Parts: sequence; C-alpha cells; structure tokens
Amino acid sequence: MARKHAHHEACTDPSHHVDDAGGFVRAVEAACLERGLRLTPIRSRVLELIAEAGKPVKAYELLELVRESKGVGADAPPTVYRALDFLMANGFVHKLESVNAFVACHHPNSAQHSVPFLICDRCHSAVELEDVEVVSQLEDRAKALGFRPQAQTLEVHGLCARCAA
Repeated sequence: MARKHAHHEACTDPSHHVDDAGGFVRAVEAACLERGLRLTPIRSRVLELIAEAGKPVKAYELLELVRESKGVGADAPPTVYRALDFLMANGFVHKLESVNAFVACHHPNSAQHSVPFLICDRCHSAVELEDVEVVSQLEDRAKALGFRPQAQTLEVHGLCARCAA
C-alpha cells in the first residue's frame, strides 16, 4: 500500500526538492534524530555518496566508492547493502527497479511514500515527481480489481528536456 507523505504541500515541482548533497544529509540526520533512528557512520557515508552522485547510482558503484574512501565498511560489502536497506526502509532513498539503482529522496523529512520517476535514457538523470493523484489512481484501480497493492513503483523512461533539445 502506498504511504502518504507527511508534509502538507503537494510537490510536483522539482524546484521544491532538497537537491544539494550537504543539505540533504543534514535533513536526513535531523529526521533520524526526530524519529529516534540511528544513522551509523556507514549509513551516513552511503547516504552521502548517493546524494553527491546527483543521479541514480548502482550498488556496485557504491561499493567501489566506499572502498576507495577506505571508510567504515570498506571491506564488508554486506554492510553497504544493510545501509541501503535501512535508507530505503526509512524513505531516505528510492530504488529505481528498471535500472537497479538508488537515488536520494527529495523529501527526506516525509514518511515513506511511492512516487513516479522520470528517467532519462541518455543522461541517466531521474526526476522524482511526488504526485499523490497518480499514486492514488493506481492504487484505487488495483483495489477495484480485487488486487491488494503492497508496493508501487512507477518509472517512465524517455528523454529529459535538456537531452530532447
């Protein structure tokens, strides 16, 4: 089932998103304090690497980046995967299933939520469109057919405005 976001304004405008890596990490740290979650050094490092990438990043790329930095968890790939699980479970990152990569959630203070993504097949950028109507319509249509939705991923592939120009 899709979970509704906690902030009060609907956001379909990417300019409302937390886009700078430092601001994003600080917002997640604050959310963890608020929710009583433990942001361990490896979780924080993986989060930082995803935020700094600025585009979807694959797990094996994250493993290499952690190894290069020789930081916490550098020699233990399972710790990176556990960090990703924690970050996804708490709504701080999203997994783009079609490209098997991770992106920072632009609303780290909101509850875990389903969002449609626009993924550029040329530059590999991903735009998070938090559109409650689209998510609700898909869930309602599924329920009308007797289907019990538990998770929802909507990814639209094409060309971003810059690549299409």
